[in-house]
Amino acid sequence: MSTKPGVKHVQNKSATIKSMIILVLLFFIFGLVSWVNTILVPYFQLTLQLTNFQSSFVTFAFYIAYLVMAIPSSLLLNKMGYKRGMMYGLWCMAIGALLFVPAAYWRVYQVFLLGL
Repeated sequence: MSTKPGVKHVQNKSATIKSMIILVLLFFIFGLVSWVNTILVPYFQLTLQLTNFQSSFVTFAFYIAYLVMAIPSSLLLNKMGYKRGMMYGLWCMAIGALLFVPAAYWRVYQVFLLGL
């Protein structure tokens, strides 16, 4: 006799398909944000008159967030759940994108880094 638990079948296939579509869209959104980040570097360097080190720090500031925010975001996911956690993640992305407006108006390098 086998001690393996049986495979549970999903009853609501439309909810599963909707969830998978949302997940795929989120991966494309996150990939687009990562791709646009590399395009911004030469424009930052030209507009803000940055050195090569400062312009490479733009990419570093974007990717260091993965290291810094990994544990807090996992705690948030454990506490709130995946749906609300993704919602909060998208809100953080929106706030970061909105920070680009005053940063572009005042041309402040540090505010751009904060937005990233």
